[in-house]
Amino acid sequence: MKNSVEKTAYAKVNLGLDIVGLREDGYHLVKMIMQSVGISDRLVFERSEEPGILLQVSDRSTLPDLQDMPTDDRNLIVRAARMVKEKYGISEGVRITLEKHIPMAAGMAGGSTDCAASLAGVAELFETGATPEELAELGVRLGADVPYCLMGGTALSEGIGEVLTPLTPLTGCRFLIVKPRFGVSTKEVYTAYDGLAARVAAGEGEIPHPDIDGMVEALTEGDPEGVMSRLGNVLEGVTVEKHPEILRIEELVKEAGASAAIMTGSGPTVFGMLPEGKTPDMDALKEGLSAEGIPADVFFVGCGG
Repeated sequence: MKNSVEKTAYAKVNLGLDIVGLREDGYHLVKMIMQSVGISDRLVFERSEEPGILLQVSDRSTLPDLQDMPTDDRNLIVRAARMVKEKYGISEGVRITLEKHIPMAAGMAGGSTDCAASLAGVAELFETGATPEELAELGVRLGADVPYCLMGGTALSEGIGEVLTPLTPLTGCRFLIVKPRFGVSTKEVYTAYDGLAARVAAGEGEIPHPDIDGMVEALTEGDPEGVMSRLGNVLEGVTVEKHPEILRIEELVKEAGASAAIMTGSGPTVFGMLPEGKTPDMDALKEGLSAEGIPADVFFVGCGG
């Protein structure tokens, strides 16, 4: 019998993000290429003699203001653990310790990846025998990115995010990531996109859509330059309307050595891609951000998971 299980939860970026339709229930149909990156949280799951679910935050966490993080059912980690316990009839208590490093409200699936780790961690701790497919079915009820976070790596994501196709793993590059210290509302970004789409449908303006199929082909051929040249995010335009500094961050990331840069998710995080072996000018990037008055956290990492 296992008494404890440890899981590493990786952040993600969207190499390409497109919206291809809208369901009647209001959910957006997407076509995205997801990529795990080497920024991660660590979660430890332990059996407990106390009933229920106890979530605590480790003092080894590097994010500020975590004392304000809810540790009850408002937290996806707790909701995921409760879902597994209810599905598999687990009455024993569980204690979960979260060591948090992935920036929040960043468009990097920090909440979803912790949720996925909770599903997998609790299922493993209590030896439920749950399959990846069963966990994914639970996960999509908690968030569209959760099934991908259970899989990780490089994947094509379709439907509302739950239809996943593993792709040839991305190689030959690293990521320069800038998370400005403000958040954006995903709901507000998608609402703004719907307004833009309605204007385009009426003949006003246009929406540049990324070449997802071309990126899949580049991945299949092991062509990181082909991936970099096709980075695209259909949501960037509407987020930039409220936060034009995102475009300046992209310029600074490229000036620091990235071959290409784009916003991930609904923002505000920007990532650039560099060929393997090339080192960015981190000092110049940080000085540039400071000169622009943009407080931000900067990371230089490889692929995750």
